[in-house]
Amino acid sequence: MFLILLALSLTIAAAVIAFKLAVFALPFWVAMSVFQYVHGTDAGVFLSGLAAFGGAILSVTFVIAVLAFATNPYFRLAALGLFAIPATIAGYALIYGIAKNAIDSSIALNILGGIGGVIIGGSAMAHLNALGVAFFSRI
Repeated sequence: MFLILLALSLTIAAAVIAFKLAVFALPFWVAMSVFQYVHGTDAGVFLSGLAAFGGAILSVTFVIAVLAFATNPYFRLAALGLFAIPATIAGYALIYGIAKNAIDSSIALNILGGIGGVIIGGSAMAHLNALGVAFFSRI
């Protein structure tokens, strides 16, 4: 009984962490891609890390600027979707990885992973929208 409760509590903790960190999926992927590209040009680890940090900051800055200055709701939705797609993929992988040890059916795993990915992607959209509104309400 103790192991079941421990597994349940760790699954809930992983979901809460995924909700909080889903906003940073796109900057992480951008940073990793920039690091690999710059490091592939024999630039060194420090310079590659600096370029990766700059790429991540620019991706967040770009989306927040679009949220602040775009009046067309479709542009705002596209900017939020740009952040939500990597978060959805990460949420799918997280839920699939946790549930694959308990569920044998691959159809049920894909459905559960898809639902979890959509929920985590929606959470990333809501958190980023709130971040954009809070950031520019101070100005």
